[in-house]
Amino acid sequence: MNNITISERAAEHIARYLDKRGKGIGLRLGIKTTGCSGLAYKMEYVDEPRAEDLLVEQHGVKLFIDPDSLQYIDGTQVDFVREGLNEGFKFLNPNEKANCGCGESFTV
Repeated sequence: MNNITISERAAEHIARYLDKRGKGIGLRLGIKTTGCSGLAYKMEYVDEPRAEDLLVEQHGVKLFIDPDSLQYIDGTQVDFVREGLNEGFKFLNPNEKANCGCGESFTV
């Protein structure tokens, strides 16, 4: 388990965000209950890892995974995309069964 991957583009943006912030050792990826479909991704800066965090380290950056969220996001690829005027992290999650029209939440 824990087959989460980070694309090179996403890693570059994570490194840039941490550098711009001036502190932090990585980002934490988890799930929160919200939105039309029930679940949404959440990312937050990590200054101190939690004992229970799972660590993914690729392309020189660290992504800490909330273990309670792993069942929903195992196998996910974290990417960073630009679509028109919008840019942001995109989650390619094989566990998603459906997502809402606005793209903010999903179900498994």
